[in-house]
Amino acid sequence: MFIINFKNYEEIAGTKALNLAKIVEKVSKKYKIKIAVAPPQHLLTEITRCNIPVLAQHLDIAKIGSTTGFMVPEIVKKSLVRGSLINHSEHRIPGNQISELVSRLKKLGMISVVCVKDISEVRKYVKLNPDYIAIEPPELIGTGKAVSKERPEIITRSVTAVKQAKNSTKLLCGAGIVSGEDVAKAIQLGAKGILVASGIVKAKNWANVVEEFARAISENQKG
Repeated sequence: MFIINFKNYEEIAGTKALNLAKIVEKVSKKYKIKIAVAPPQHLLTEITRCNIPVLAQHLDIAKIGSTTGFMVPEIVKKSLVRGSLINHSEHRIPGNQISELVSRLKKLGMISVVCVKDISEVRKYVKLNPDYIAIEPPELIGTGKAVSKERPEIITRSVTAVKQAKNSTKLLCGAGIVSGEDVAKAIQLGAKGILVASGIVKAKNWANVVEEFARAISENQKG
């Protein structure tokens, strides 16, 4: 899995988000790699026009009905959104909400990506058996200093923690990824994919960077 978080960067404002999604769709087909995108919430429905998994950046635990202003999983699914990031470092939520969202997404057949900041959170939330856990040390996010190079032990220890859970959760690596070399290193250390934002969204040539990252995954994945 290769997830691109668009965040609320100005670079994807307006019609630009769809342009990036179309590039992702082409690269995904070329390399036969699952690439998902997480656009700003108001663009979710528009981006589902592309044949790639679209994830929400955040969902709420509010119920269907008179819950104005909340992103409700059951309603979002009807707009063909495939899943969501949960507990991103820029939108942290309490543990009970994480647990409820993972459970609700699982029942809906939607993808859950729980973001964590350290090994202790990997161990805690892997017990929920989300589809993915993304390890992202907050201090490295957006710095251009990849965790796979700066603190590779975090990835290897996280890989071990996920394996010890003996469930279906897969580990993704994020924070500071800006090159194919960073991606390759993460995969070599045992990650099953990446979660990236500024390394792609703020790049001058989206097509070149998305392809560079996809190629690195393709060439280094096992099995």
